[in-house]
Amino acid sequence: MATVDDAQTILRALGLPPAQSNEMAALTLLALCGLTPNSPWSEATRTRRSVTKGIMDYVRETYGKDYAPNTRETFRRQVLHQFDQARIVDYNAFEPDLPTNSPRAHYAITETALAAVKTYGTKKWEAAAKAYVDEHGALLARYSSPREHNKVPVTLPDGQTLALSPGKHNEVQKAIIEEFAPRFAPGSEVLYLGDTAKKALIVDAKAFAELGIPITEHDKLPDVVLFERKKRWLYLIEAVTSHGPVSPKRIIEIEALMKKCTAGPVYVSAFPDMAEFKKHAKDIAWETEVWLADVPDHLIHFNGDRFFGPRSTR
Repeated sequence: MATVDDAQTILRALGLPPAQSNEMAALTLLALCGLTPNSPWSEATRTRRSVTKGIMDYVRETYGKDYAPNTRETFRRQVLHQFDQARIVDYNAFEPDLPTNSPRAHYAITETALAAVKTYGTKKWEAAAKAYVDEHGALLARYSSPREHNKVPVTLPDGQTLALSPGKHNEVQKAIIEEFAPRFAPGSEVLYLGDTAKKALIVDAKAFAELGIPITEHDKLPDVVLFERKKRWLYLIEAVTSHGPVSPKRIIEIEALMKKCTAGPVYVSAFPDMAEFKKHAKDIAWETEVWLADVPDHLIHFNGDRFFGPRSTR
C-alpha cells in the first residue's frame, strides 16, 4: 500500500538526500502519483499538480497532514526544486511554454520515475530503481561530492586511509597522525581519533579495555590517542585551534578517567603554528609537551623532571 514510509524508502532508493526523503517529500511523491493510503503503487498515475491547490490540498485531504499556507515555499524550495534536479518531476510538464509566474504553473512526476515507482513491492523494483539511478544519477551523490572533495584525507600508521570533515581542527589532527606520530611516537597505534562532525571516528575498545580505560566515557578523551606498545607510552594529544590545550584542569579530568590505566601518559598540545600556540601558552600544564604542525621536527617541553616521556604522577 502507498504509505509515507514506503514513499521515503522509494525516494532513498532513487538517490534522494535525507532532506528530500523526509515526510514532506514522501507526501509530495504520493500526491504527484495520485495515490491513497489503500492504493498499491502499481496504480500510480502522472497528474499535473500545483503546489498549494494540487499537492498541499491533496496531502491534507488524503493523508490528513495539514501544512500551514506559508510552507508553500518550503515545498517548492526544499522538495520540488530538488525533485526536478533528480528528474523525479517535470516542471510545467503539460504546458512547457507557460511563463515563470503563471498561476497555471504545475509539476508532474516524470515518465521514467513513474515507471520505476509502479514496480515498488514487486520483484522488478530493485532493478528498476538501479536503472533509474544509472540513467539519471543519484542527487545524494551530486550534493555530497563537493563535501567529499573538501574532506581531509588521513593515512593511519597501518596504511588505512580515512576522511575527516573539513576544517582547521581536523587539519591539525591529520598532521598529528602523519607528521607527529612518525617522528615522536614511531610504531604507535591509533586508539582514538575524533572528528568535529562525527565525534569519534576511531575507538579501539579492545585496546582501551586492556589498558584499564573505560571507553564508555570516551567523550572525555583528548582528540587523538596513540599507544606505543613496546614502551607502553600512551600519547594523549589535544589538537588546538580555538580552544582546548592540555591545561591543569584537563590533566585532572583525564587522570580521573585513567586512574586504572597501566600505561604511562604523555600529554601533548598540538597547534597549527606559533601564532595559535601563543594564544594558549598561559593555559598549558607543566610537564607536558607542545608540538607545532608548521615546524614538525621540534617539540617544546614545558619543564618537569624529564625531557620527554610519561608525565610524573607524584
